[in-house]
Amino acid sequence: MKKIIRVAVLGGAVALALAACGSAPEDTDETAGSGESSAASVDFKACMVSDAGGFDDKSFNQAGFEGLTQAEDELGIEVASVESAADTDYTPNIDSLVAENCDLIIGVGFLLEDPIQTAAEANPDVNFALVDSSFSDADFAPVTLENGKPILFDTAQAAYLAGYVAAATTTTGKVATFGGIQIPSVTIFMDGFADGIAKFNEDNGGSVQLLGWDKAAQTGVFAGNFDSQDDGKNIGQSFIDQGADIIMPVAGPVGLGTASVAQTAGNVAIIGVDADWFETTEYGSLVLTSVMKEIGPAVFDTISEAVDGSFSSDPYVGTLENEGLGLAPFHDFESKVPADVVTKLDELKASIISGDIVVESDASPK
Repeated sequence: MKKIIRVAVLGGAVALALAACGSAPEDTDETAGSGESSAASVDFKACMVSDAGGFDDKSFNQAGFEGLTQAEDELGIEVASVESAADTDYTPNIDSLVAENCDLIIGVGFLLEDPIQTAAEANPDVNFALVDSSFSDADFAPVTLENGKPILFDTAQAAYLAGYVAAATTTTGKVATFGGIQIPSVTIFMDGFADGIAKFNEDNGGSVQLLGWDKAAQTGVFAGNFDSQDDGKNIGQSFIDQGADIIMPVAGPVGLGTASVAQTAGNVAIIGVDADWFETTEYGSLVLTSVMKEIGPAVFDTISEAVDGSFSSDPYVGTLENEGLGLAPFHDFESKVPADVVTKLDELKASIISGDIVVESDASPK
């Protein structure tokens, strides 16, 4: 019943996935390992199921897959992976991995919560992990599964820094953000971004305006999907037409459509999410910075713990303090970010780590 309730809550949006359309990397076969290991063989099989975008989305799924392949190479384990084309694939894909006798099955993305949780409850001898979501009951109250580990990120902390630097470097006084679907793993970016802009305005008597998201009302602009680059183009162009010169899309490869119109505009910068978009996309010259979640290392550590026999249901929570989050380098924009702003960002980061600044979001891991 919980899945039915969630579908109603999301207004049918769960039929769309949190990532880009695309195929798996060439060295990846469905339900097959990625290659020979460089470490001594270990009798352990770690498996992963993507959301609908696949493992070459240059962002979320790809980062998780890199953690899996790192574990194969460094730990000498066997791995298997399977990609989903739609939300209806999640359950059969997970079931196929259970049938392959995987010791640990990792689901990538909030939208896999129900099928991963259902499988964990039905297969107590198999361990499961879930990126970007905890487990919950029919009323959405958190629950602990002995064989289920949430891999979470308090992304608002790093997005706060991104909001501050965006407000500090805009020349039009308008910046923007939008999401794919209004789910916690998306809005947590937008909340932190809004607070960082507000902090800049407070510190500097500024009036930088944020388009696309009202944190207090929890309302804003959403594409309704995570794969239509045309939607990204339309939303991005709308923001550009309103005067925004920095845009942070939190929408998987929908954001690549936004980057394409920013490139055409010639005077608009992009803030990437999840991975360093300077490194992972063709739009590096437009990327001011990126709000990075270190998904790959978190996946690797989770697998390593399971291999060592120390798997725990305790959530992993990535923060600035444990380096599970961070801002990417400014790359081509390094000369355009004033030194005093860089110093201020270091101070803000230290204050967040110490607890002097608490970045609050309803979507933060509890």
